[in-house]
Amino acid sequence: MPQTSFRPFAQKRRVAGAALLGLATFGLAACGGGNDERLRTDLAAAQTTSIGVNSYLWRASLETLSFARLTTADSSGGVLITDWYTNPNSPNERVSVSVAILDSTLRADALRVNATRQVMQGGQWVDAPVQAATVQRLEDIILTTARDLRRSTVM
Repeated sequence: MPQTSFRPFAQKRRVAGAALLGLATFGLAACGGGNDERLRTDLAAAQTTSIGVNSYLWRASLETLSFARLTTADSSGGVLITDWYTNPNSPNERVSVSVAILDSTLRADALRVNATRQVMQGGQWVDAPVQAATVQRLEDIILTTARDLRRSTVM
């Protein structure tokens, strides 16, 4: 049986592959266009949805709630829940905060904050009302921080 050599075919294949790689590299280099603003905006948009919810709202929520220990942190579902937090200046009062990020966009209606408050009465923790302004203030802090994070990433 005569031996056949596939060497010429393999060499042609390597040359063709190298040529295609060179053309692809040249084509991609031409796509850059030097538009840094567009690239930064695209990068920011890509980072926004990499965890399932808006990453700026997620990071801002984590930062805002850093005063308390977290019991739940689900980045794909966008849920953060703190354990009970007692301010050292008010030992007879404790709060728990939950944050739900509802969308992948950075919008005010993509955020829902709830707070539960308890006070010590007769040696037992009893539910107490939370002022609406407290919850609104937490939402404002998270949204402002998220916008600042986005601004610092895009610029």
